[in-house]
Amino acid sequence: MISNIGSYTNQNMLYKNNLSQRQKQEPANPPAEKNVKQTKMPVYTKPVLTKPVDVNIFYIADLHGKMTNMERIGAMSKQFDAEKTNSAKLKLASGDILLGSNPMTNKVANHFLNWIGVTANALGNHELDATPQAFASTLAEAKYKLLAINTTVDPKSPMAGKIQPSIIEEHNGEQFGIIGTAPPDAFERVGTRESLDDIKIDNFDTTVKKVQAEVNRLTEKGINKIIIVSHLGKDLDKRLAQETNGIDIILGAHTHDLYKGVKDGDNLVYSKTGEPVILTQIGKDGEYAGTLKASFDAKGILTKVQNNVGRTGVFTRTLQYKTAVESIIGKPEVLGTIKSAPPTPKDRLIANNPHGNFIVDAMRNELKTDIALLNAGNLRGYFATGEVDSRRINDVTPFEDKMMICELSEKQITDAIKNGGKSFANPGHKPGILLVSGLEYTMTDKGELRELYFVDRQGNKTKIDVNNPSTTKKYTVACDDFFAYGGDEYLPVNPNPDYVLQKFDVDKNVYTANYIKQQSKPIEIKEDDRIKIIKS
Repeated sequence: MISNIGSYTNQNMLYKNNLSQRQKQEPANPPAEKNVKQTKMPVYTKPVLTKPVDVNIFYIADLHGKMTNMERIGAMSKQFDAEKTNSAKLKLASGDILLGSNPMTNKVANHFLNWIGVTANALGNHELDATPQAFASTLAEAKYKLLAINTTVDPKSPMAGKIQPSIIEEHNGEQFGIIGTAPPDAFERVGTRESLDDIKIDNFDTTVKKVQAEVNRLTEKGINKIIIVSHLGKDLDKRLAQETNGIDIILGAHTHDLYKGVKDGDNLVYSKTGEPVILTQIGKDGEYAGTLKASFDAKGILTKVQNNVGRTGVFTRTLQYKTAVESIIGKPEVLGTIKSAPPTPKDRLIANNPHGNFIVDAMRNELKTDIALLNAGNLRGYFATGEVDSRRINDVTPFEDKMMICELSEKQITDAIKNGGKSFANPGHKPGILLVSGLEYTMTDKGELRELYFVDRQGNKTKIDVNNPSTTKKYTVACDDFFAYGGDEYLPVNPNPDYVLQKFDVDKNVYTANYIKQQSKPIEIKEDDRIKIIKS
């Protein structure tokens, strides 16, 4: 067992075989052993009639370009490698390891997968943030396979031939079929539409049919241990498990949920023929990594599963990985000092966030606009006390979107904030509320906008009627191109909006770095009430 893994409740999960057609043909199970010692982790188990096939899977997902956590996961991976076992060992990823269009960030993420020995990665929506040409160039150095059975690639695209439906891995004489799935809602989550012009992703119903066909193909070849590296999200993963047969493990991602251990009906579900399927979700931003230990019988049916989840923050960033990262991106520039900073919000997608407020203030200050707006989904980290360098800013807001100055009406701004309010009811609280500078607003925990004020640079407040905002009263707004072009539908989708006044070939990180360097004394990042979330 890997140390530094989080603890779990002791719990045995018995196999429900009353619906299993395959199990009806097996001899009756022998009586269960009495006084079986409980394991430290929750375990799904059934009596085994033949020698089991054991596998240990180190799994990751949704790192979102977080280089510091990649370094920590590198240490966890080394510990996994050092564990002495006769089990087969696999290392798999379920997408969104890359993020944004910055070629250096994506190069680090790509090499990180190589460094730790991942053999397959699912196509996530953030793998598509880069243009097809840039993404294909990154993949030229990949030692792993990019998997997504539910994609169709334009034969003229630089990405042609870069995505495979599945692979077969052999360990200890046993074969494992590994199939990938991409998210059907990628169009809503991708920074550049150019990628989705070249790569089409099937809807869920078509995805299910394609996955089942691939499972059948692998089964006909004698491969009866099937793993899905999935970027569908928690709910669709569960449906995929229940609407197919032959799948054993779904290593999930996309909705940023976290499954600790094994819980019947939650992440232990059953296929159409009643066989067990284990689901995983590993959170977001590389805050966790997992080890799944599983046993199969001779027919490829799971007999035992142990799901160990470990927080990456307890691992040290080793010099080896820090040096490897800096060999690609260079040494970070020290920008200033953070004297104090509050904890990051528990759910930063639906909370007033002092760390995000600092960045949105920098955007407004540097571009000299009335207002600045930033979707909370941009925030993937926080500022810590002590020296702050350029890598820390990249950890906090890793997307490399281009900055803009737009002229928006009260109605456009109000509607955008209301759209963010829908996040309270959405799965995973996506896309997140809007963080603001030059505004204050009050919203209920059901996403209803109650009050909105414009706050000028002298602190004077002007109330905006949230029920009847003006279409003629306008403000200059600092924002990024993702927001301006209708990303996540804060504004209507429009590739050429007439409200754009200026475009800049730099990201908000540059403005945040400048803002920090301008401070004459150590920075205090403070809580404020610019966004109030109240009980409905």
